[in-house]
Amino acid sequence: MCMLAKLKVAAKNLDWFLMMSVLLLVCFGLAEVYSVSYSQGLGGMAVFKKQLLAVILGVILMVAIIFVDYYFFYSYNHYFYLMAVALLIAVLFFGSVINGTKGWFSLWGFGFQPVELAKFFLLLFLARYFADTPGSATPLKRLVLSGLGVGLLIFLVLMQPDFGSAAILFAVWFFLVLFLGFPRKYIVIMFISLLLAFVLGWQFFLKDYQKDRIISFVSPKTTLSSDYNVNQAMIAVGAGGWFGRGLGFGSQSQLKFLPEAKNDFIFAVISEELGFLGVALALSFFIVIFYRILANIKKINNDFGIFFLLGTATLIFIEMFINIGMNMGLLPVVGIGLPFLSYGGSSMLAHLLIIGLAESIIIRAKIKNY
Repeated sequence: MCMLAKLKVAAKNLDWFLMMSVLLLVCFGLAEVYSVSYSQGLGGMAVFKKQLLAVILGVILMVAIIFVDYYFFYSYNHYFYLMAVALLIAVLFFGSVINGTKGWFSLWGFGFQPVELAKFFLLLFLARYFADTPGSATPLKRLVLSGLGVGLLIFLVLMQPDFGSAAILFAVWFFLVLFLGFPRKYIVIMFISLLLAFVLGWQFFLKDYQKDRIISFVSPKTTLSSDYNVNQAMIAVGAGGWFGRGLGFGSQSQLKFLPEAKNDFIFAVISEELGFLGVALALSFFIVIFYRILANIKKINNDFGIFFLLGTATLIFIEMFINIGMNMGLLPVVGIGLPFLSYGGSSMLAHLLIIGLAESIIIRAKIKNY
């Protein structure tokens, strides 16, 4: 089939509601990153240019991956998993330390965070494993083997240490296990294992500032010390009202009262500058994304595609839930950005790749010969 014919087939069968919701969120995020960056002069605008470059590259890769038969990722998923392990090991030796976490490769002024790509590869690994393992197989075997695969990635991420990303990896696996309907006794075992992992993580992996964030969440202080970021974020969320103060006019973000405004606390910036209506608009795009992914699952005729779409919805929802919870003081600060909105080239690239593969699966479920 010639390229023009492939373009016509893809355009006809693409889930445009899903695609446009993602792209609108990306544009929404670019506007807010620009707003925060503009007040910081030339250095801030360099940050915006990096994000814009990541968006352009991400969209190109997303479109390209749509034309790749998803069976390629199914067939070679074990190589992608090994690549994730290799990258997470390499960053421990050759990575740069940012905010106390050795989780970035720095090259020519750009940073790459391999754990974001590992999220994509984890979805491939879990989708392939659960698709190939029959439901009649021993539940404990399915749980243990899939858990070991996820556990290795989690261990390497905790070594950085990046507690937030490790929690995301665990949560994606945990919710997929719940969706598969494992016996209740195994779910209890998972909770006990999670509790033990938290105790071990507290003793050996978490840094003092990470412990302070959790302690501050459990027992809020009246002083602006370890919970300063959350206090400023809550002020910003409450200051926006119905219509917000206007793009570029948020005092918390523009006057630098709100740390990490362009990434961890981008939701607070949206709330302050665009108000309740802006937040509602952004959330409506997320709702469309979840609805379209779940609606398309019913049309997928293979288990790999079903599990990948289910994992995609789970990953985006968990990250969105945690980020908004952080901004509103409902969850401890764990350094999780808001998908498609927060600053971060690695996250943007990874999430757009995931959407590209999801669209590839959806397109090929609608047609027999492509």
